[in-house]
Amino acid sequence: MPVYLLDETDEELFPPPEGADPSGIVAIGGAITPRRLLAAYARGIFPWYSEGQPVLWHSPDPRFALVPGELHVPRSLQKRIRQAPYVLSYDRDFEAVMRACGETPRSGQSGTWITDAMLSGYLNLHELGFAHSAEAYLDGRLVGGLYGVWLGSVFFGESMFAHAPDASKIAFATLVERLTIAGCTLVDCQAETEHLSRFGAENWPRARFLLSLREALRAPTQRGPWDPTTGPAPRTRR
Repeated sequence: MPVYLLDETDEELFPPPEGADPSGIVAIGGAITPRRLLAAYARGIFPWYSEGQPVLWHSPDPRFALVPGELHVPRSLQKRIRQAPYVLSYDRDFEAVMRACGETPRSGQSGTWITDAMLSGYLNLHELGFAHSAEAYLDGRLVGGLYGVWLGSVFFGESMFAHAPDASKIAFATLVERLTIAGCTLVDCQAETEHLSRFGAENWPRARFLLSLREALRAPTQRGPWDPTTGPAPRTRR
């Protein structure tokens, strides 16, 4: 299957995700701008590449996804959440979360996929009110968190990190519960991980994911910063 080179002059032009190559790559190239990122996510495509590579745009098949209302929180983690070991917040320090995700060592990976271009693009998206973070603090120190993009009723999770026991798990579980209240119908987890499978995420055929995505994007996008204490607001709030 052909892999398309993106047109630098049209930031919203992408080939159909169904035409991805066997590894999930849909297209290469193009600057990581807010407009291009939003166009990609709305089509079920996301950027993922390493330093020294051109930008690679992916739409894998299968796609790892979670229905928020079906979130499974293990009993041991429920107990930890009730103990409130960390101070949780939202959009308090998006840049710090993103940098920590890029700097945290990963098993089987060398280097980082969060390049300067990625950092700049998502910071711009955060300033425009589309990208958000959840943080976990211990004694005033950031020890865990995650970030992603919120469009329609879907949250596209990008990355998470933990520098203290269960920090990212607690941040994730608490965020998904709040997203459910806010009307979220789909959490995109991108690729399978044991960490997220324990929360109930499953591999979906690309066709199922794209259908659910189209339905989720019918909802209006709640644009703007999240409340630092409560996170995303319920859609019924005026």
